[in-house]
Amino acid sequence: MRGLLDHIKNALVYDADREFYAKLFPDSVERKDLLRLRKMNETDLPEVLAIERQNYPFPWEVDIFTDCFKAGYSCWVCEEDDKILGYCLMSMAVGEAHILNISVDPAEQKQGIGRKMLEHLIDTARGKAETVFLEVRPSNPRALALYQNTGFNEIAIRKDYYPAENGREDAIMLALHLF
Repeated sequence: MRGLLDHIKNALVYDADREFYAKLFPDSVERKDLLRLRKMNETDLPEVLAIERQNYPFPWEVDIFTDCFKAGYSCWVCEEDDKILGYCLMSMAVGEAHILNISVDPAEQKQGIGRKMLEHLIDTARGKAETVFLEVRPSNPRALALYQNTGFNEIAIRKDYYPAENGREDAIMLALHLF
């Protein structure tokens, strides 16, 4: 029975009390607190790919997401009223977690959705990993600021890591040590 409850909990992260109080006392709950995080599945891919293509000049294709599912990575969507606003993916192995992608619909950015997903991934890794790693483009200062404000520290530069319009772009590698 415990395994079934854990499976249900992992499939959907949501606090029904928040929605209840939001209906009774609309000013008591912030929008970001009502957003639902749930496991991503293959039926989500059209919406996920649409967000991916809006945000990146060199977007992931469907096969990369499919490979992440097959590998058992932690893949999540953030939604409101059954509309996907963003998604995030993370791999975990040998005491390390690696955030692979966090992306928010451009129309929904700057509203705490990326932070909510980042904090969820960190919470998911806690107790299973000692360190969370990620890479970010130097040309993405908003993402870099979010990561640094969440406690990530720069540990290295990966030369020519990302494809770019005029060749390649370096990546700033960041790490967060979990205690």
